[in-house]
Amino acid sequence: MKFRILPIALTVIITGSLLFGGWFVYKQVKVQNPLEKIVTEYEGVNTAQLNITRNEVVVKLDIEPGTRLPGLVQQITTEGKSIVGKRTLKLDVKEHPTANINEFWDKAMFPVAEAMENKRYTQIVDKLKEMEQDSTVKVTTEMDDKNVYISLTDGEASKFIILPRDPNVLGVWKNA
Repeated sequence: MKFRILPIALTVIITGSLLFGGWFVYKQVKVQNPLEKIVTEYEGVNTAQLNITRNEVVVKLDIEPGTRLPGLVQQITTEGKSIVGKRTLKLDVKEHPTANINEFWDKAMFPVAEAMENKRYTQIVDKLKEMEQDSTVKVTTEMDDKNVYISLTDGEASKFIILPRDPNVLGVWKNA
């Protein structure tokens, strides 16, 4: 029995193309596009890029100053529940800071870290409001069951900090 290489190779290539092509189309049409629509329809979101893997959903955002991140997270988890499922949701917010905002955050980082470590979240609000009085930076702090959200704005410039309330994850804040 002699095998014909060309028909076997063509069959493998066509079958592989159909399988992977179908998987790619399914991922785009049924998973990524609906979730991207949910995110981009939220007020204040300029652009969003999604990376959906087996264990997590990473959303890279470019948002306007004053956008409420807890509201966005809630919208993603409620309206996109069938897509997100048990995956962890991670937001990666593009920053537009000024030197003034960065200096403000550098001064605030230690008291905020101390309050996070001791789980005294009201100290974060108090300290940032106290610092806000001596600066042009406007501070908004919000919290949900998983994160503390700090928004620093100075005119059109902004910096968004998302601090996990899980003490095992705190470590070095990659988004601060």
